[in-house]
Amino acid sequence: MQSHYQPIENYGIIGNMRTAALVGLDGSIDWLCLPHFDSPSVFAAILDDRKGGRFRIAPAGEDFRHKQFYWPDTNILITRFLHNQGVGEVEDYMPVSRARQSQHGLIELIRRVRVVRGRVPFRLECRPAFDYARGTNKTQLSDAGARFTGKGMSLGLAASRPLRLDQNGVVADFTLEEGEKAVFVLQLLRSDDEQAPCPGCDEAEELFRETATFWRRWLAKCTYTGRWREIVHRSALTLKLLSFEATGAIVAAPTCSLPEAFGGERNWDYRYTWIRDAAFTVYGLLRVGFTEEAARFRDWLKARWQDASQRRSSATGATPGPLQLMYGIDGRSELTEEILDHLEGYRGSRPVRIGNAAHEQLQLDIYGELMDAVYLQNKYVEPVGYDGWVHLRGLVDWLCENWKQPDEGIWEVRGGRRHFVYSKLMSWVAVDRALRLADKRSFPADRGRWLKVRDEIYEEVMAKGWNQSRGAFVQAYGSDALDASNLLMPLVFFMAPNDPRMLSTIDAIRKPLTAGGLAADGLVYRYLPTRAPDGLTSEEGTFNICSFWLVEALTRAGRTDPARLEDARLLFEQMLGYANHLGLYAEQTGKSGEALGNFPQAFTHLGLISAAFNLDRALNST
Repeated sequence: MQSHYQPIENYGIIGNMRTAALVGLDGSIDWLCLPHFDSPSVFAAILDDRKGGRFRIAPAGEDFRHKQFYWPDTNILITRFLHNQGVGEVEDYMPVSRARQSQHGLIELIRRVRVVRGRVPFRLECRPAFDYARGTNKTQLSDAGARFTGKGMSLGLAASRPLRLDQNGVVADFTLEEGEKAVFVLQLLRSDDEQAPCPGCDEAEELFRETATFWRRWLAKCTYTGRWREIVHRSALTLKLLSFEATGAIVAAPTCSLPEAFGGERNWDYRYTWIRDAAFTVYGLLRVGFTEEAARFRDWLKARWQDASQRRSSATGATPGPLQLMYGIDGRSELTEEILDHLEGYRGSRPVRIGNAAHEQLQLDIYGELMDAVYLQNKYVEPVGYDGWVHLRGLVDWLCENWKQPDEGIWEVRGGRRHFVYSKLMSWVAVDRALRLADKRSFPADRGRWLKVRDEIYEEVMAKGWNQSRGAFVQAYGSDALDASNLLMPLVFFMAPNDPRMLSTIDAIRKPLTAGGLAADGLVYRYLPTRAPDGLTSEEGTFNICSFWLVEALTRAGRTDPARLEDARLLFEQMLGYANHLGLYAEQTGKSGEALGNFPQAFTHLGLISAAFNLDRALNST
């Protein structure tokens, strides 16, 4: 069965800022959750090829080749099939018009099929599998197409070609001549909704143009005009797809349980919003002109820190703390982890997990990312109000009492708490940004205490986080294992980029694995589990955002060393070659260049935008 799974990098993404679907090169939608990103799936063939459910439109048989691309400057995905009798295309997109959504169902996914040359026979197969394939559905044909009804959910498939029942779904066989089109619309319906008729060719064309115009107008706000404009634009469009319009939250990825190693256990649910992503999100969006999206995300963050400040009185170092490291896109805090034993997992990678138990961990670094995001928002978007400051001040006071506690760290290890250097570094950032903000706005604060704690953290990191024999900052106190998160030290202004200790750390990380480093042809592992056990047994690939962090660290070091700036450019452009055919990145890259982990990952695309912006600026100043 493994041969039926497409490589993770073979997928594109479409969406409407509420949910997203993965569309493969073979014309199959193998992942879709409705109505929201973190809702149960209706198509999940990517996690179980037999039971997961899919919606495929492709030429009949196997005698064809395929290409896939986005309509320029949009999130409309085109899958082109080169058949021995002609050329056909499937256009996939989700309308973003609120008027359309309210008139024709909660959510629509449109698939328009057309033949541009010759004649092409097509086969459609639509087999929903509700609730991660745990539910059952009743399928009925109607004049409009088909309706799939299950517990608490109803889907309609409006079709311009006749459908017929087939086992647990519907199929259709049809042939299009040159210039002919067929339209299929998947609709999420309320139980009492009547299924809307399939749009005619003229209406479908209007919807296509309307959707294209929306995305082009949104992208026109981008202020980046540098050397890597096309890939930055694609990253920005991807981040917009991963945003949840209702709250401003951004999901880490639209998928769950795609493995970090085939057959391994590192399979997590990323359909939530991490506080850690806050500073990277705000910085990345602001740098390329998307202030509205940055402000919306700030609003989501504000609700979280206000809730957290009310919990701080009962939080201690033995608890996760007042601020949770991740939340649901609607702000909920309970993200119970569950294993779906009935699904075999991508290429047999078990367990398949939904929910995320890491939400109960203590991760002190998130306070630094939060305060850095608030500082940037105050500087570039909108000043922080007094009431907001009171909440934030309480969190900083809590951190001053608890920063000495061990925690699970940025990588959410499941092998017990340790004194991670990155956690201490970002605790320093939290107090530092709080002090800067208090001084800039003349806010009341316990400055004397904060100054003392900030300096104490700094001295401790320099004394206990530095390993003299390795000539580098290491992952945790008492360890000799390297960790790529320390590349962020100059990015958060903890270290000067040309400080000898920082340069030595960069050089140590850049060494190949055989020489004790973390690099593999320029790509960077976050750490080596063999030297820094994390409670899990399987291997993993290089971590894409860590490679972009290395580019940024070299870029900053390049201000005084042109050779390092040139290295930064070469590494960045090398990393661009590891994107898929659409410019999308998963969380990790495997030893054979394959995508690993959840896909596409927001964190990686944020890292790309930041690296492109700063590298471009540095090159322009030379």
